[in-house]
Amino acid sequence: MLFSDSLPQLWLSYAALSCVVLVTGYLGVRLLPLLPRLALVGVVAGALWMVAPFTLPLAQPGETYSGLAPAIVVMAVGVLQHDGGQVFAALPLLLLGAAVGAGIGVLAWRKLRHRGGDDGRSGGRGGKQQSGATRTAAAKKTGERGQGGGRREPMVG
Repeated sequence: MLFSDSLPQLWLSYAALSCVVLVTGYLGVRLLPLLPRLALVGVVAGALWMVAPFTLPLAQPGETYSGLAPAIVVMAVGVLQHDGGQVFAALPLLLLGAAVGAGIGVLAWRKLRHRGGDDGRSGGRGGKQQSGATRTAAAKKTGERGQGGGRREPMVG
């Protein structure tokens, strides 16, 4: 066994499975543009990773167990047990996590958009790439020969 206590192993398994859900979900919505894709994955991540307090009654009368669990799990258990108090305690935290996740997704989109400021069309050294016709026209203006010692780029016709 990985740990002597099963609770850390449970959290580790939940974290690993939620990462699998997020990666497959991201790949599953590749048809969407980047902004809605990152916002949607952020909403799901926030809903999966937000924690909420819970209380469960034990077998002995009057004793309870309290702890933290993912808000989506606390809410699902509350719905299954018809425990309105548990649902109404977890729902605001679940919505808050989804909103924070969407905000982080939008911030990631802005960061990626600013990083690729010229739509990824720049050359390797920061200069703009030229098409073959533009290079040929520029070479004719400056009197350069196409057969010279400079590097020639392949042209797709």
